[in-house]
Amino acid sequence: MHSVHFHYTLGHRDDTDTASNTEAALLRHPLMDLLQAVAQQGSISAAARELNLSYRHVWGELKRWEDELGHELIIWEKGQSAKLTEFGDKLMWAERQTQARLAPQLEVLRADLERTFAVAFDPDAHVLTLYASHDDALPRLREHAASAGLHLDIRFCGSVDAIRALNEGRCTLAGFHTQSQPSDTSHTAKAYRDLLQPGLHKIIGFATRTQGLITATGNPKQLHSLADVVKTQARFVQRSPGTGTRVLLDDLLAQAELSIQDLNNWPDEEPSHTALAEAIASGRCDVGLGIESTARARGLGFVALVQEEFHLVCLKSALDTPATQALRQFLQEQTWQQVLNSLPGYQTQHSGEVQSLSKRLPWWTFKRAKKIN
Repeated sequence: MHSVHFHYTLGHRDDTDTASNTEAALLRHPLMDLLQAVAQQGSISAAARELNLSYRHVWGELKRWEDELGHELIIWEKGQSAKLTEFGDKLMWAERQTQARLAPQLEVLRADLERTFAVAFDPDAHVLTLYASHDDALPRLREHAASAGLHLDIRFCGSVDAIRALNEGRCTLAGFHTQSQPSDTSHTAKAYRDLLQPGLHKIIGFATRTQGLITATGNPKQLHSLADVVKTQARFVQRSPGTGTRVLLDDLLAQAELSIQDLNNWPDEEPSHTALAEAIASGRCDVGLGIESTARARGLGFVALVQEEFHLVCLKSALDTPATQALRQFLQEQTWQQVLNSLPGYQTQHSGEVQSLSKRLPWWTFKRAKKIN
């Protein structure tokens, strides 16, 4: 069984191409061009002239493809017109069938690729790579920013992993969330202190959002606090280690003088708010910690516990790049802020403003902050 691989090329559009020529060029393979030329011209030399190639090149390529495919392609009889073998004819038949069946889908794919690559050639367009904690506002930001020429390449992961990606140069921005003004003894401080360094990193204000208990519709177990969850031994679904919500849960449990072992933890951990909500909606679990917008979107119960801050962070050296400046400007536009504020539990906060770590996350001193290698 031989595998099929797709390739595409980039180049200037030839406005003199006819519609038929454009369609014919949607899916090309160099071997098919050689076989078609030989079949039409009746000789290797004539096929080479038709393709504006040397006889040696065409002959060599045909021999190479015969070795590659394990079948003869041309009937090589001296003094007679070159003809395709039965296998060569079948390859040409497969080519015609492919073009006839897939032409509409290929045209859609080609047009989509052209639109996507147009961004690379547009001097007014910008692309930003963002690794971020799972969030309901960021996909909407990506959608609305694209209409303004700002394209966000968002990769969702845990907050800790997002900041690590930033420090390793895999993204320009990282998104993470914390309680407002977390103390220097909090789990939040322990999770992020060694990853972020005042003077090296800068925070760009984004939003606040509400986290709390996501329950089954109507909150049938009447869960209003983590103490209620422990008391009733409701099945509690956890987020994955390294997520900002897992760090937040540790802080909320400590504040309530509880521990993770006090919860009736479901054995499977969920990677996102959406997956956590689905586990509750399906009846596998009773409750979990998540954001309000996800609960409301699925008609689930929600009990607010804390309003937290969702931060965007970048290296100080990236603040003045055109892409980062475009994002900061977009975040401050009224149209975007109205979209964000319409999401349940979300509010704009210092959107687009540059802030120092020591002001927003004041557990650092410059003596304590560790240098990032």
